Amino acid sequence: MDLKEIKLVIDMMTKNGLSEFELEKGDFKLRVKRGPGGEWSTSATPVAAPQVVHHHAPVAAFAPSPLAAAAAPVAAVAAVAVPTVATSTHPQIVSPMVGTFYLSPSPDSPPYVSVGQEVQEDTVVCIIEAMKVMNEIKAETRGIIVEVLAQNGKPVEFGKPLFAVRPI
Repeated sequence: MDLKEIKLVIDMMTKNGLSEFELEKGDFKLRVKRGPGGEWSTSATPVAAPQVVHHHAPVAAFAPSPLAAAAAPVAAVAAVAVPTVATSTHPQIVSPMVGTFYLSPSPDSPPYVSVGQEVQEDTVVCIIEAMKVMNEIKAETRGIIVEVLAQNGKPVEFGKPLFAVRPI
């Protein structure tokens, strides 16, 4: 998990009014928590290692924005991140949020995309249900779908690869 992905988590937390977020991705565990006074607390650790990094700081000590305030502790968290092994050698469309992955808008509808189909940047490839809201996920790249990496109806985590795409 890189710094950009962690910043997206914090942005999602701020936008949705969440005070705590925890993610386990392979051998990596991340926990971000905002206290009642607005201070951010983060910890990250490889699951196999006992090392934990904690950062506590009031939001005002860094910057007026919660996202900017989180940048300093997040940089330290990213240094401990353990990269996960990609399942495909092609570029991937990854989940922008935590939720349930669906290939089609309803169980009796055809999938948004299938292997071998060409997609554009604005092509809807799936939906992710998060907090009872159906979020359309766009390809954001141009290419051919070569592999579906997530299972229909199963939970996905932030940053989880959903599709492998061969650029065209």
